[in-house]
Amino acid sequence: MKTLYLDCFAGIAGDMFLGALLDLGLDAKEFLHTMEHVVLFPEREGGTGDTHSHDHGHTRHHDHEHPHVRETDPHGHVHGDDILKISVRQGSKAGMAGIKVSVANLEDHPHRGLGDVLAIIGASPLTPKVKERASKAFRLLAEAEAKVHGTSPEEVHFHEVGAIDSIADIIGAFVLVEMAGVERVVCSPLNVGSGTVKCAHGVLPVPAPATLELLEGLPVYAEGSPMERVTPTGALLVKCLADEFGPLPAGRVLASGRGLGDRESDIPNLLRAVLVETPDNGEEDRFRRDRGVVLETNIDDMNPQYYGPVMQMLFAEGALDVWATPMIMKKGRPAVTLSCLCLPEKEEELAAILLRETTTLGLRKYPVDRLKTDHEIVERETSWGMVRFKVARLGGEVLRANPEFEDVRRLSREFGIPLPEMRERLLGDFLL
Repeated sequence: MKTLYLDCFAGIAGDMFLGALLDLGLDAKEFLHTMEHVVLFPEREGGTGDTHSHDHGHTRHHDHEHPHVRETDPHGHVHGDDILKISVRQGSKAGMAGIKVSVANLEDHPHRGLGDVLAIIGASPLTPKVKERASKAFRLLAEAEAKVHGTSPEEVHFHEVGAIDSIADIIGAFVLVEMAGVERVVCSPLNVGSGTVKCAHGVLPVPAPATLELLEGLPVYAEGSPMERVTPTGALLVKCLADEFGPLPAGRVLASGRGLGDRESDIPNLLRAVLVETPDNGEEDRFRRDRGVVLETNIDDMNPQYYGPVMQMLFAEGALDVWATPMIMKKGRPAVTLSCLCLPEKEEELAAILLRETTTLGLRKYPVDRLKTDHEIVERETSWGMVRFKVARLGGEVLRANPEFEDVRRLSREFGIPLPEMRERLLGDFLL
């Protein structure tokens, strides 16, 4: 099995991802040929991809600049100015060689919505898998932006990520993953950086608001001089591609590559990618795997009303699960074992909450290996509108699907149907 490992010790951005995968030895000529046939202005070209091709003659270590999109005005005339130019060149950071990919964008103030971007993807001759992944990525981004701005995904106007260069970064990433034949992606914890970043809404703290939404549930830390190290595009790619987080998986190294960023820092601004041949263990590989830490303590002298708020605090700070187990301690005293499951990067932060917010004087911790289903949230049209379903798979087999409780509750109130009945009706629509 081909496993891609992303070492995000300096963060991740779209251009860094493209460079790292091309530096694995992928065919840049094939990549650019695929990208030149993406219709970036379907609203102007009527969904037809008036494209052109060149003999690139590119090798891994040669500079390459590739203009590929022409602009048409409202009257249908073709302008000679290029809107987009992709360059692939060899470079170095801190003495380490790698690939720098630049997507030049000459657009002024792009403000595309979700529908505009989906039209770009739909009008392209990309493979169904790439189209599916790219569409899912932008829907996820729209949801994050909508949450930040208090609106709906359909009303969101992408700013930085709506520009042609960012769209090309995201589509190009899925193209390269398919070219590499990647079957599984493992990612290190993300160094998100610190300080501030200037964006469409002013100067904001790092991570930027939409980036922070995309990072929900992912392992992060901040190290090095102040700068934005994980961009919205980088966070989006990790969110969509990473099957698990942890160290470099065991296996045979097939290739390694480095994608170079634009910034200078005390930590080299590059993303390291490693392609690993990992053992195919048949039935075992049906599972998603990661490692966690369990923190637990026995408490026999705390007001039971305090457990609820403490558990909410733990979830808010990144706990994967929290539970309380009744028990009997010495001298027959009733007590509670309070347990918290988290990623290793979160153990100190969550341990501090347990020690500060409960009456305990100490904790136990132990590592655990987790086996999980491959699960995702999908949207489906039902008799009551769009509903989100959590679908669990094992080895490609669908085990179960459940409508998201918030959607069930909302529709139950809207249509006056009891919660259990509404859930069964929605599930029936999903199975159809």
